[in-house]
Amino acid sequence: MADRTAPLTVEELRSLVASGEIDTVVLAFPDMQGRLQGKRFAAPFFLDEVLGHGTEGCNYLLAVDTEMNTVDGYEMSSWERGYGDFAMHPDLTTLRRVPWNEATAMVTADLAWGDGSPVVAAPRQILRRQLDRLAGHGLTAHVGTELEFIVFKDTYEQAWDAGYRGLTPVNQYNIDYSVLGTGRVEPLLRRIRNEMTGAGLTVESAKGECNPGQHEIAFKYAEALVTCDRHAVYKTGAKEIAAQEGVSLTFMAKYNEREGNSCHIHLSLQDTEGHNVMAGDDPHGMSATMRHFLAGQLAALRDFSLLYAPNINSYKRFQPGSFAPTAVAWGHDNRTCALRVVGHGRSTRFENRLPGGDVNPYLAVAGMVAAGLHGIEQRLELPPACTGNAYTGDYAHVPTTLREAAELWETSEIAKEAFGAEVVAHYRNMARVELDAFDAAVTDWELRRSFERL
Repeated sequence: MADRTAPLTVEELRSLVASGEIDTVVLAFPDMQGRLQGKRFAAPFFLDEVLGHGTEGCNYLLAVDTEMNTVDGYEMSSWERGYGDFAMHPDLTTLRRVPWNEATAMVTADLAWGDGSPVVAAPRQILRRQLDRLAGHGLTAHVGTELEFIVFKDTYEQAWDAGYRGLTPVNQYNIDYSVLGTGRVEPLLRRIRNEMTGAGLTVESAKGECNPGQHEIAFKYAEALVTCDRHAVYKTGAKEIAAQEGVSLTFMAKYNEREGNSCHIHLSLQDTEGHNVMAGDDPHGMSATMRHFLAGQLAALRDFSLLYAPNINSYKRFQPGSFAPTAVAWGHDNRTCALRVVGHGRSTRFENRLPGGDVNPYLAVAGMVAAGLHGIEQRLELPPACTGNAYTGDYAHVPTTLREAAELWETSEIAKEAFGAEVVAHYRNMARVELDAFDAAVTDWELRRSFERL
């Protein structure tokens, strides 16, 4: 019997389409927010027409805000340029089943212009470029992402109608590591775990978290681009499965004043023979390569915060004593630091604790690789580890607002050198658009404090 969990080959897809087991193929790419955008094709048409030639999509998909409104300030796409198309070319190494949608397969696309040149501001291309730079040093990055989410008994439609207020979480209290707590929502968690396995992801575990209704499902690490593709599939699929089950879940960084949703990102490096080059014989079990790579993370962390915390809400997570970092510091198995070194020998790696559940994994991992390369190429020295409480230590502070992060990104020489002026300008404009929209909004907080009492 064929392995129903492995990535599909084109030949297997043809056979499944011929037998009627697959009748729909989704072709999608990650947008600036890391969301999957694309088209659903009749499977025979995909095989006959799209497989060899790709398809087109409006280039405004990389030049709109979160609400899909057209906005100004983007060089690559505008009313003046006519909002033309870019090409979507399927990356057939990503062809997979989508068990939560009947008779459906999915493949991730790369974006190109009409002349075949890549769309450099596309998140997947940004990551590819940094991985190519890393390969020039004979290295590959292996990555794992740990996404947390909060589940509510309300449907997405009910949540919308309620203005996302007064929702009922599936757990009423802190269930961190509680087997009883996860058991209360196991039918949903089991569906997500099993159907992600059917999509080719390798599930490790599920556990409860601190905020009522908060959970985490962890997946095995893989090469960086593979992990980011799986992350995008998982995030979309988990929401679709929740909707089918009559509930809703959110990955937003800070839903309420309690614990936020994190997305800790683990990264290790391997050489061409598959050896972990981060392992060494210093007191922390690190090699010189890892020390330089980690020093680069510290040097670029504030400049690259826009990649790790891309939304206004992202910065609400960074509170002292919250397990979300405020200090630009590293430590060995120290969860008060932004960068946490963990593992031994072949498992030696570090964890970036800045990203929240709203992160675009392609941009965040690209930032981590670029920062590490800066450290390697400049042979930066790693400062002493934080051995106490980084929240109260004398360290530089993680940016506290999107505005601060955007300004640091825009003026960063490290960012310009690593990503190029076009990418820096593109994502600076993304932040400007969000800030302008937020500055014009009247919030519930203002109404509660001002309506009667001012």
